[in-house]
Amino acid sequence: MFRSLFLASALTLSGMAIAQADTIVIEVATMTLAEGMTPEDFAEIDARVDAEHVSQQPGFISRQSGYEGDAWVAIVEWESHEAAQASMDSFVTAPAAAEFMGGVDAESIVMTRYTSAN
Repeated sequence: MFRSLFLASALTLSGMAIAQADTIVIEVATMTLAEGMTPEDFAEIDARVDAEHVSQQPGFISRQSGYEGDAWVAIVEWESHEAAQASMDSFVTAPAAAEFMGGVDAESIVMTRYTSAN
């Protein structure tokens, strides 16, 4: 019994070590909503761009978004920098992108990618 418990613990710990060795890319995009666009209206547009484009891309892990006043943030996790860049490259021609870009001040968009530390 102790041997089984030890093996299960060892497998769990080795799995944790493997998971920690894998790094992800955290993409943070901040922007200001277009004049006249409400956070409630943009939330619907944002949900569509997530469902129809971002979450369908290879290497996608997760996406969250939020707002404060007219400031909007989208945080996306990717399996690699290459996956993040490929998604961005395909975004410009995605049908959902036009509506998304129409809802923000394009000049205000700032995107930064980070490599996870854990």
